[in-house]
Amino acid sequence: MDMINVKINGISVAVEKGSTVLDAARVAGVEIPTLCFMKEKNEIGACRICVVEVNEGRGFRVVTACVYPCTEGMEVLTNTEKIQKARRTTLELILSTHEKKCLSCVRSTNCELQKLCRDYGVEESAFGGFKPEYELDNSTPHLVRDNNKCILCRRCVAACEEQYVGVIGANNRGIDTNIGTPFEVGLSNVPCISCGQCTAVCPTGALVEKDDTDKIWEALADPTKHVVVQTAPSIRATLGECFDMPIGTNVEGKMVAALKRLGFHKVFDTDFAADLTIVEEANELVERIKNGGVLPMITSCSPGWVKFCEYYYPDMINHLSSCKSPQQMAGAVIKTYYAEKMGIDPKDIVSVSVMPCTAKKFEIGREDQSAAGVPDVDIAITTRELSRMIMRAGINFTALPDEEFDNPLGEDTGAAVIFGATGGVMEAALRTANDWLTGKDNAEVDFTALRGTQGLKQATVNIAGSDIKVAVASGAAAAKVVMDRMKNGNPDGWTFVEIMGCPGGCVNGGGQPIQPQYVRDTVDLKAVRAKALYDQDKAMAIRKSHESPVVKTLYSEWYDGFGGHKAHHDLHTSYVAREKYGK
Repeated sequence: MDMINVKINGISVAVEKGSTVLDAARVAGVEIPTLCFMKEKNEIGACRICVVEVNEGRGFRVVTACVYPCTEGMEVLTNTEKIQKARRTTLELILSTHEKKCLSCVRSTNCELQKLCRDYGVEESAFGGFKPEYELDNSTPHLVRDNNKCILCRRCVAACEEQYVGVIGANNRGIDTNIGTPFEVGLSNVPCISCGQCTAVCPTGALVEKDDTDKIWEALADPTKHVVVQTAPSIRATLGECFDMPIGTNVEGKMVAALKRLGFHKVFDTDFAADLTIVEEANELVERIKNGGVLPMITSCSPGWVKFCEYYYPDMINHLSSCKSPQQMAGAVIKTYYAEKMGIDPKDIVSVSVMPCTAKKFEIGREDQSAAGVPDVDIAITTRELSRMIMRAGINFTALPDEEFDNPLGEDTGAAVIFGATGGVMEAALRTANDWLTGKDNAEVDFTALRGTQGLKQATVNIAGSDIKVAVASGAAAAKVVMDRMKNGNPDGWTFVEIMGCPGGCVNGGGQPIQPQYVRDTVDLKAVRAKALYDQDKAMAIRKSHESPVVKTLYSEWYDGFGGHKAHHDLHTSYVAREKYGK
């Protein structure tokens, strides 16, 4: 490895040849502010916040640190009076066209522009003149696009392109430049997959999830409604970040305690439905193998991925498992089995879900998601929305005692917990398949070849003496690779494929806590969050979905065994081929 020597504010560091000034500064422990920069994704030097002075033997001059390459013996000054003045001027220019309604903005106190203005003492802009005004785009069920708060950093564009969707980009030129869709149509009229990755990287409040918390407050205040909530596997590994707890802290007990204090009548764990999903998917896979069904079968837990398939590979939706997602299965069980056991009319149940994913807001409105004749789930909120409810209620989250989910729909297995990480669904399925096909209780349950945060993983696993080829993909770009290979005749010989719409899986969903881009560039959020789930799985007594007490009870009392008509009616769904410019 070729190394070069650089001085950052007088500090000597050795960095790999090809490193940028920003890279070198981070090695020296100096953080240069950025707004547009996303490591390896959006390195365009557009915002000019990262300017520094460099001397390569010809005197100091101003360059953009995020894209300027280091040279041997370079001297860098990151905080001179000249540089601080330049950054303040840039911030004032940004503010001159920015809607400064910070008190009502959902990103207030967690806005990268706001923090920089505070750091550099910028309260108002010295520049007047033309200020563009835009109408809100709230045409989709999952997010609101407000260009009045956009700073043209293009991070959202990079995130959308990384997902191989690319439905937003820069329109017009000069002062009229804005980030929008082709022909400025509503986001609902382009093939957006609702993944929300754009909201996770936006430094301001220009892109935010559509807030549905007022609907929950209204339901909680209605004495005629029985309001229940379910939480997805990954929420326990991320919610703590909203309360300044270390990344990867498992806050399951505190999360349950907070939900009970918010007033929900029952607090259930989506994990029980994740176990149910595995059993149903395993049964479906066996049926396809035995009866010559369409292979490889692909998981259907991620609504962003499902929508991607419907838009971009509509001729291949028959590869999708017909199983509903765990969110929808949980909703179906709540409004059928639970409603009957409790003697409650399903119409009087308000079923709420807390999800890592903005696409879940879209999913609850899909057709064929109403086992009891009413929507399986009524309201889906993100991790971020739940944190805001907890704050509004004045609940001291970090001081809460650990409490347990309500039974009977609060029991789970380790297999369900790891659903939140890419590869987790596949590993959980193989644990069950291994037992069913060998006819014994296998002690080995860790399929570690399927772990890791890379976009595409392949493995050959031996089950009951047979080698089965499987693949795991996360992120729509990786999904495209998989689908293109399948279109070319499945040369890899896959039998079963797991696909998640977001890179890294649900732990990196579009509805997860916002982290500053510096953190996203320097910490592997996907891996750290996933570790919390794998650690919990390892510590659990039951680690296979088919051994779940809830699953056993449901199939003995309600579904009359595996593969029955009732289970198929309640727990399975259908898909549609979508036109890219329609709905």
